[in-house]
Amino acid sequence: MPHQRPDRSRPRLWEQHCCLPLLPSAAVGDLTRYRLGSYLSVNVGFSLHSSRDSLELLDLFRRDALSDGRFRLVGSIDDAWPAETLVPEDAVAPGDSTAVDPDELIALAFDLEDSGPLDGDLDNVELFYSLGVRSLLPSYNHANAAGCGCLDTEDTGLTAYGRDLVRTLNEVGMFADGSHCSRRTGLDISATTTAPMIYSHSNFAALWEHPRNITDEQARACAETGGVIGINGVGIFLGRNAPAAHADRVEAMADHIAYGAELVGIEHIGIGSDYSFDDFNEEIAENPEAFSDAYTRWGPIQWTPPEDLLGESTVPGLDEVLAKRGFSEADRAAIFGENFARVAREVWRD
Repeated sequence: MPHQRPDRSRPRLWEQHCCLPLLPSAAVGDLTRYRLGSYLSVNVGFSLHSSRDSLELLDLFRRDALSDGRFRLVGSIDDAWPAETLVPEDAVAPGDSTAVDPDELIALAFDLEDSGPLDGDLDNVELFYSLGVRSLLPSYNHANAAGCGCLDTEDTGLTAYGRDLVRTLNEVGMFADGSHCSRRTGLDISATTTAPMIYSHSNFAALWEHPRNITDEQARACAETGGVIGINGVGIFLGRNAPAAHADRVEAMADHIAYGAELVGIEHIGIGSDYSFDDFNEEIAENPEAFSDAYTRWGPIQWTPPEDLLGESTVPGLDEVLAKRGFSEADRAAIFGENFARVAREVWRD
């Protein structure tokens, strides 16, 4: 069924990180639960994946997105966040009943949640960039060749290879991302990068002490590079993981946004909800070595779905909650998209 036209009275969304199943059975069309006109960065691999695995997923997702007709693959910032969207005539199949107006497609890019899919070859950064990958984080939860993860007990930060990786990301024009990295690794990224870094989907440890959440020091160091911190809607990272606590999770996201805006300035805060379109709890159960009890002690993980961001569900949306807290229309536009778009213009190489 065709998607409804977007409500232009609400801000456009830049979603810096969400997850489809990392399987051939993934349904790219599920991403249209996000508002048309949004920008989405979709994960195509983490620590369990090789370069071949991620390249195969990229091929699948790209082909399915083009055949669907409601997506635009991102090659440049103008594709991701255009003032006026222009779409090639062959982007929508003739007679496709799901086709939408050219200015109402979803801009689709990709990200890697670990450096493992590079297979140790920094030349692969350029290859992944050419296929629409626009951000990469060095280490997912645990130490690897690039650096330490947020679940490691010993934190030695970035390795020499990890520093070379950050420099390569700068050269290629891809975001260097500190999410899932250890605290020292995140600080080392900020000290090494010559371009704005990001935390694509990370909340504040000052509000909820969890190894996945970042310290004030990390947040300030990110902001000093000119970067942006994407607030996520994951129950265990918000301290609001009860299955029925939809509204509480939205309020908690607003708490983290307000805290971040006060700490580093509203221009450094965005959205990276980390919404999972599959049952990621099964992934955790099948691959316990990639996680820890910090992911399981509160029961099955709960997420904040796309509908809860801009008020299309039964609970007040994040946009409405922020408005009630005094965030202006311009503030909310910055948080929901303009901030990440600004740093993409600085970092990406068109």
